[in-house]
Amino acid sequence: QVQLVESGGGLVQSGGSLRLSCAASRSIFSFSTMGWYRQAPGKQREWVARITSAGSTNYADSVKGRFTISRDNAKRTVYLQMNSLKPDDTAVYYCNAVSSYNYWGQGTQVTVSS
Repeated sequence: QVQLVESGGGLVQSGGSLRLSCAASRSIFSFSTMGWYRQAPGKQREWVARITSAGSTNYADSVKGRFTISRDNAKRTVYLQMNSLKPDDTAVYYCNAVSSYNYWGQGTQVTVSS
């Protein structure tokens, strides 16, 4: 069983920055992909960003140029640096890790005020 624990969420003004962290309970080398999703009130969960075990990254169009995903294998942690935040970025952000199974964290709330 793998545990993913997100942290770093909070309340920030529009234009501000936050850095989310996702700490895994075991080595992240075994995951083919790790990523971030988000779910705003009344909306479906949507994909935000992913990073592969080789370090390749992809982003949703809505966050491209503003968010950066990275990983620190030694710390078993994936990060999401979020800059130029907008009220539309308000959501619960979930960490995801994919191996033979799909693992999810419990989520961390990000609220961007206008």
